[in-house]
Amino acid sequence: MSHTPPQVELSTHTVTNQPPAREDLCHWASDPALQGHAARAGADAEVLAGYAARMGSDKMREAARAANSSPPELLGFDSGGRRLDEVRYHPAYHQLMRAGIGAGYAALPWEGRPGGHATHAAMVYLTSQVEPGVCCPMTMTYAAIPALQADETLFARWVPKLTARLYDGAPRPLSRKPGATLGMAMTEKQGGSDLRATTTRAEPDGTGYRLTGHKWFCSAPMSDGFLTLAQAQGGLTCFLVPRWLEGARNPFHITRLKDKLGNRANASAEIEYHGTYAQRLGEEGRGIATILPMVHHTRLDTAMAPAGLMRAALAQAAHWAAHRTAFEARLIDKPLMRAVLADLALDWEGTLALGLRVAQSFDGTTPEDRAFARIGVALAKFLGNKLCPGLVYEAMEAMGGVGYVEETGLPLLYREAPLNSIWEGSGNVICLDILRSLKAEPLTGQALSAEFEAVTGQYHAFDSALKRHIAQFPRLPDEAEARWYAESLATLLTASALIQGAPPAVAEGYIATRLVGRRGRIAGAVKGLDTKAILARLAPGEGRPEQADKAR
Repeated sequence: MSHTPPQVELSTHTVTNQPPAREDLCHWASDPALQGHAARAGADAEVLAGYAARMGSDKMREAARAANSSPPELLGFDSGGRRLDEVRYHPAYHQLMRAGIGAGYAALPWEGRPGGHATHAAMVYLTSQVEPGVCCPMTMTYAAIPALQADETLFARWVPKLTARLYDGAPRPLSRKPGATLGMAMTEKQGGSDLRATTTRAEPDGTGYRLTGHKWFCSAPMSDGFLTLAQAQGGLTCFLVPRWLEGARNPFHITRLKDKLGNRANASAEIEYHGTYAQRLGEEGRGIATILPMVHHTRLDTAMAPAGLMRAALAQAAHWAAHRTAFEARLIDKPLMRAVLADLALDWEGTLALGLRVAQSFDGTTPEDRAFARIGVALAKFLGNKLCPGLVYEAMEAMGGVGYVEETGLPLLYREAPLNSIWEGSGNVICLDILRSLKAEPLTGQALSAEFEAVTGQYHAFDSALKRHIAQFPRLPDEAEARWYAESLATLLTASALIQGAPPAVAEGYIATRLVGRRGRIAGAVKGLDTKAILARLAPGEGRPEQADKAR
């Protein structure tokens, strides 16, 4: 962005009533909600402050715009017709990857520091506000590490490179790289979420296996390796496919790149295995059990990303409203605008608070911590991602026509908003997982009960809502009611996270509007919110009212 002031006096008019450009943002210093919930979760404030300052800089945001506007390209063949199967990215994509990997996005949780997963989760939140597309390859790299524990040899070979904090996007074998990334390729055309329907075949071949088949979705296809599923003699099995072999290309055919709604900086591909070399990870027939730790950890990131998208959209709308005058007053001072923004802010902070509370349990070491992580991450992913698209749309509408223009970044956020609900288990799959987990593992229900007991007695309305939930669902519901049950339980869990970590105005506002029902079906259909206190969490210094403190 130019450092020379733009011209205000034009030949036909003078430019007025337009907000100033938002340059060199610090998404840590300007986000007291993040600071508070991250501290409660045990995250490293110093790491997050530094990462936020770098990612929010004008330089990195310009790189994000370049990476998003110049999508990756598939180079299937060279000029002589020889197979390449490579994806070329804009240099800005690699710049963003170096920043994230170098800051420890994938490595921090595995370095033995306190609060590693919570710090990582907050980094997902911060990165999603700038360029969410690069989160995918870094998230998969982070999440693959616990799955690799199924094989000592593979773990010893791959994990030092995956946690090296060094990014190398060149197409060369692992042995020649200082650092590596790891992805996954599981979905097939006929199966979708039903991984048992996998048809890719695996045949033993000396020290490894050879795979034949296809994968309908393979994100970040230039990763250095992929965890994948195939049918071996013993049943569905997990394998690690190295992207590059020593002195040769592993047959990894990219048939096409997906023309996606959003997530444009990141390539997603359809691929085929043609005798592709792979190494078995875990026992034959235990493929789903082996890959589940990776899925579990990627779900943490899909629960945190919507909070970042919400924050980016609302911060932009609040900035606009604070510097835009209509009908002789700032928009931010209009009671109706304040009601809309404050109502939306409750969902954003609730999603942030619950996501970091769940991340805290990932850092825990007790069986109760692990049980809460299993059920909590599913509930957080389900609710936050269902709320995200509507919130981004309302932020767009709050800005009027300019919000519909690419320059504001709102269209990018809007296209991204549905993604994390689909990735790693769509809404229905997550709801069924919630029911299965509570039925199969009694400790998960006990962990939830302990979470609710910790806040019982502080707010009568919350206690009453919890009793209504228990009365409505005295036992686990049938499948047809799974979404109702999941929404109710996730909303209660969000309220408990806010009671523990947010100011009373936020917790009370959330309980009154989400649990008691003092609101309509659309954003801003509320009354009685302390908009001054709620908006101070979103945009310190920008949301101070001049005409009204409360929406009435």
